[in-house]
Amino acid sequence: MNKNVPVKKGQKYDMVIERLGSNGEGIAHVSGFTVFVEGALPGEAIKAEVTTVKKNYAAAKVLDWNNTSSDRVEPKCPIYDKCGGCNLQHISYEAQLDFKRRQVIDAIVHIGGLKDIFVEKTIAAKNPWNYRNKMQFPVGNKNGIIEIGCFARGTHDIITTDECFIQDEVNNKIMQAMHEAINKYHVPVYDEDSHKGILRHVVGRVTLKGEAMVTLVTAKNDLPRAKEIGLFLRKKVPSVISIQQNIQTYHNNVIMGRETKVLWGKQTIMDKIGTLEFHISPRSFFQVNTEQAEILYDKVREFISLTGNETVIDAYCGTGTIALYLARHARKVYGIEIVSPAISDAKKNARDNNIKNAEFIVGDATKIIPRLYKEGIRADAVVVDPPRAGCTVEVLQAFAAMKPGRIVYVSCNPATLARDMAILDKIGYKAEKVQPVDMFPQTSHVETVSLILPKML
Repeated sequence: MNKNVPVKKGQKYDMVIERLGSNGEGIAHVSGFTVFVEGALPGEAIKAEVTTVKKNYAAAKVLDWNNTSSDRVEPKCPIYDKCGGCNLQHISYEAQLDFKRRQVIDAIVHIGGLKDIFVEKTIAAKNPWNYRNKMQFPVGNKNGIIEIGCFARGTHDIITTDECFIQDEVNNKIMQAMHEAINKYHVPVYDEDSHKGILRHVVGRVTLKGEAMVTLVTAKNDLPRAKEIGLFLRKKVPSVISIQQNIQTYHNNVIMGRETKVLWGKQTIMDKIGTLEFHISPRSFFQVNTEQAEILYDKVREFISLTGNETVIDAYCGTGTIALYLARHARKVYGIEIVSPAISDAKKNARDNNIKNAEFIVGDATKIIPRLYKEGIRADAVVVDPPRAGCTVEVLQAFAAMKPGRIVYVSCNPATLARDMAILDKIGYKAEKVQPVDMFPQTSHVETVSLILPKML
């Protein structure tokens, strides 16, 4: 034990919560030492027991409250205190929106070292409940009882979830029907420790119209009584129009494998963002909150401010949703993506929507952008929507070398957004404004759209 650490595991301390951490946990200090307290809110005076002690911080659990915050509400979900799916249900929705804005500001100031960047109020979801169009729940067997639902916080223990309050209600019906079907037809479920059993995950996807696709992820090629399961599902949930099987034989935590086969119904389901229609297959990427995705993309279009004469590069285009959303307002859009199947989907989406001024290229943006530059292509605007790890320095330098008039950066991670803003700031581009969008209510995740402009000489 480090003698300089002023707290001890198992000891009880009086604390006052000062603010929320990036994962929604309360932060207090004991003799100047940082303590994270799950479930505690700013302004609350508590008695807490230290459960973990590290070199630079400790974690504690609340034993008693001397006072509670006016932002505290009763969680809607009866298993909220155990489930790892949500972590902000105990906070009023208005306070969640404020927290997410503060999270972005703190990252920009403390990680990016940047000041004077205006962060707008977080755009709220019209409905902060039952918004997720995609469900992917593990299946297990605990002491002879079938479990299907979310993992408990910080573990791979499955908690049966009869009704998930952030899932589309059709997904909840699919989950309930599959729970019943597994018991009825004695489907052998997968055990990740022994790598035995068959059914690993149940994946549901629902469109705005309520049509659904069910994908049963299995550890083996054969799914016993697949026909009966399919008939049972269709009877219980008539809006299911596609049932598929994905085969994932590897002993790892990756949810889906490479092989998928249709057991019944359509190969894809159709959904819309704005006026665009998209075919969605079991492995396709598609925003999990369709209504908020349209708001997010509208903000991208507002920030990029196209007149119809511009050339736009979308450097992490995925299946082309943002690129295609902008294409009708630009002269030409180039989408770049290193994942080959995503580019195939993007090209198909362009054909399906009769968009002919979008070109999609497989490859590393670091290499593709300089090649386009040598070919005489100049980007008037760049859109970037990278994974949580953000952009590489080389990609950011490639953007700057093309000297676009605007960069619009879409991010799901305030920390890497702030880091990349700081890099761009050093090579001639300054963030002007940032718009948080609440794509994931009841969780600490926040999406942002940032407008980044060339510095004035």
